[in-house]
Amino acid sequence: MTEAPVCVWRLEAALGEGPVWIDGALWFVDIKAHQVHRFVPSTGERRSWLAPAQVGFVLPASDGKFIAGLQGGLSLFDPGSAKFTSLCPVEQDLPNNRLNDAVVDSEGRLWFGTMDDGEQAQSGAFYRYARGAVEPAGVGRIAITNGPAVSPDGQRMYWVDTLAGTISACALRPDGALGESSVLITIPAEEGHPDGPSIDSEGCLWVGLYGGWEARRYSPMGELLKRVRFPVANITKLAFGGPDLRTAFATSARQHLSPAEIVQQPDAGGLFQFDVDVPGVPCPVITA
Repeated sequence: MTEAPVCVWRLEAALGEGPVWIDGALWFVDIKAHQVHRFVPSTGERRSWLAPAQVGFVLPASDGKFIAGLQGGLSLFDPGSAKFTSLCPVEQDLPNNRLNDAVVDSEGRLWFGTMDDGEQAQSGAFYRYARGAVEPAGVGRIAITNGPAVSPDGQRMYWVDTLAGTISACALRPDGALGESSVLITIPAEEGHPDGPSIDSEGCLWVGLYGGWEARRYSPMGELLKRVRFPVANITKLAFGGPDLRTAFATSARQHLSPAEIVQQPDAGGLFQFDVDVPGVPCPVITA
């Protein structure tokens, strides 16, 4: 077991995000560099694609393709041809917003958030994409959204208000409607800012701390269970991979770091991995 995180790809991402394990490979993005990355741990293979705009996530669709969250809307991404085909615009009336984090629920629905690219205005929101249409998820305006994440049984959703330092939970009904949200976890700003959330097979919530030098594991009731320290400050999100989904991969970022801080954190913006006792859950394919 390697509990201490090890940098496996020192790619110096400005804003690494959105890791997801698909068919033996770890996919993730560098939002600010407009790049999609793929890492195959078994062979060490590394490959990258250039997106036409800032890209917050890529999540599996059908036939080996992905749905990508670009600034301005959703697109179909085909790694084979490297083409991005527009599917659905999002928030065309808010040109300073971009798509950020996302998840696929057990019914194959895509949930994603938007945010102010300047990270200040309360202009972000959460949406559901199903049957070819984007619908508001009913969560109020937020400057920096992260998540959502969905419990293994598909009955609970978690979402993050990064600037407020809160992680909230609500019921996720079979028809895709959300129940009333309540704050489950509050993280003081001096400990870091909660970034992307992920769920393991016990329903526990892992969250990266931007500016906090660590990732944390919380119980479904909000109890802090584990802290994993990193050699870099900005941990953005975790995903579980490997043959048994017991390898945690973590993206990181070097944006907002000073030149002196980058010297002190040479692996900032890299992709990290470490072992966990409790495996993750497979990512569903977007089908709804």
